[in-house]
Amino acid sequence: MSSTTETTQKITFRRYKDGDNKVGRLSEKIMQASFTHKCPTYIQSTPPCQGSCPAGEDIRGYLAIVRGTEKPPVGADGKPAMAWQEYAFRRLTEANPFPSVTGRVCPAPCETGCNRNALEDHVGINSVEHFLGEYGIANNLAYHTDAKPTGKKVAVIGGGPASLSCAYQLTLKGHEVTVFDEHEHLGGMMRYGIPGFRTPREVLDAEIKRITDLGVKTRMKCRVGRDITLEQIRKDFDAVFLGMGAQAGRALPLEDSAAPNVVTATAFLKAFNDGRLQHVGKRVVVVGGGDTSIDVATVARRLGHLEQSQPTDFEQAIAGQVAHDVAEISAKQGAEVTLTSIFAIDKMQANKHEIEQALAEGIAIRGGLVPIGIVRCADGRATALRVSQCEAKLVGGKLEVKNIAGTEEDIPADLIVSAIGQAVDFTGLEEFNNGKGAVSTDRNYLVAGQKGVFAGGDIIRPHLLTTAIGHGSIAADGIHNYLLGKDLEKRPKIDAHQFDLMRKMMEKGLEVKEVHEPLRGTCETNVAVHNFDNRSDRYVIPHDKLFLGHFSIVARNKRNVITLSKESALGNFQDRLGVLPQDQAVAEAKRCMSCGMCFECDNCVVYCPQTAVFRVPKAKSTLGRYVDTDYNKCIGCHICADVCPTGYIQMGLGD
Repeated sequence: MSSTTETTQKITFRRYKDGDNKVGRLSEKIMQASFTHKCPTYIQSTPPCQGSCPAGEDIRGYLAIVRGTEKPPVGADGKPAMAWQEYAFRRLTEANPFPSVTGRVCPAPCETGCNRNALEDHVGINSVEHFLGEYGIANNLAYHTDAKPTGKKVAVIGGGPASLSCAYQLTLKGHEVTVFDEHEHLGGMMRYGIPGFRTPREVLDAEIKRITDLGVKTRMKCRVGRDITLEQIRKDFDAVFLGMGAQAGRALPLEDSAAPNVVTATAFLKAFNDGRLQHVGKRVVVVGGGDTSIDVATVARRLGHLEQSQPTDFEQAIAGQVAHDVAEISAKQGAEVTLTSIFAIDKMQANKHEIEQALAEGIAIRGGLVPIGIVRCADGRATALRVSQCEAKLVGGKLEVKNIAGTEEDIPADLIVSAIGQAVDFTGLEEFNNGKGAVSTDRNYLVAGQKGVFAGGDIIRPHLLTTAIGHGSIAADGIHNYLLGKDLEKRPKIDAHQFDLMRKMMEKGLEVKEVHEPLRGTCETNVAVHNFDNRSDRYVIPHDKLFLGHFSIVARNKRNVITLSKESALGNFQDRLGVLPQDQAVAEAKRCMSCGMCFECDNCVVYCPQTAVFRVPKAKSTLGRYVDTDYNKCIGCHICADVCPTGYIQMGLGD
């Protein structure tokens, strides 16, 4: 048996001292009569509005600018470098280059997530976004970048919101971008799907022009896979982004759905937005329940029908065969529009506000109906949609629909529109089809098994406009790292643009020492107040972490909405949504509770019994560095945390 030599290694870190093998009661350490070892910590968190925003907007940030809490940077002359409206606009558009479009049509999941719902009504985030978007257009605000050209080229396939968002972000990073689109104009579903009375074309054109003015190149009426090969694209470019969208509609899964007057919602809306479709049949039935079905129904209501027209007129217009002028044929008359959904009206996926508007316009919305057949006449055209009452529910993520026997009926129709979903046209790009009619990606939106190819938007999963914008932005980060030869970063749990303390310090002219993430303040650094911790990448602050008693009930400032009737909707293609006046936009921003970030209310300073909490000297303070704690005075009574309205102050262990 060989002998062994014991070696002694000096321990550089130990939890206990030598001989100390007993664990004492933590309560004896934490709480000692008049004081505790828990002390104030300054925790930057993500507010639920930002956590709910698919585009990742810094909502709390631009609302703080509008309300006046965060000030624009000061120039060399001591005056603000820009108006607060522009500063807020630029904060907003760091994430979303289409504020005026999304301010009109986004269903605003941010408002659903807003913590103020626990107190009263949510903050009108969408209306403030709309105000800032309109300000940007009215004042001809342009995008600009100081990034040095990288010499890298990126091909962006498709001209919709995901593609334009990606092109915008990549150009800001210094890359050369070319957008390939088969249409005459950029915009994708923003132009060829959403009707113009919801996204006015002059607004859409202005927001797209800001992106192309950055230097984004375009090749219109050019379909990759037909007019140029994918092999050539890969040869000429260093990376590719797939953003073709899902512009092919899904037909009704019924026999006889190929009847000439049974069409998809995408074909219907494209014909309308192209100017071909100028009237419909007397009776229109739309099958759906989402926002697209509402768009189809409201367009049909506005178009109306013509007594002297032939049924084949609108069918051929939708098919793209004719572009007719009906102005002198006869006076238009209203169309009877019925929208059916398998879900009850209160369970439909469409924006509740849009449902209310559709009902006001006299559109009949019938929930709990499932299509079971199409009734056709001798010439092959559909005359009615056969439906049955049903019970629909989601079980384990799958939709289950149970028909109720004996409830069948026929709904007369001159035109039937299927708005039950969208599909991707992979013609010429079949290699990217995952077999399920979509593209598979990872969290960086890198396409599975495809080096240097990224994707985003509806080709992954048809969803909101803001979802596509967010996909494009995240994919741009992945493409940027790929082009620079960096490993693709693991995406944070919460993918949103956040308050940047470093930016505020530089704007103030304060020296910023070397910082290592995660950003935490200590007594040895000047980058943050002591015991500061930025948890924005992983923590959304709930309403029960706020001091709601600080906030009073304040009525929401609502935009003026023109509600049309059955009669006034006919031929009315005007924008229905008014923009908030500036004073109301400011008042609405002041309703924001600034969840997870100090808004300088002074509660902690006023209520601290030990005068331990103090204001940071004005010369060194910024937003997020407004107050600090003298831990020689602090007894850990946690009153400051209790009275902090925003949840920015929390209690943690420390001396």
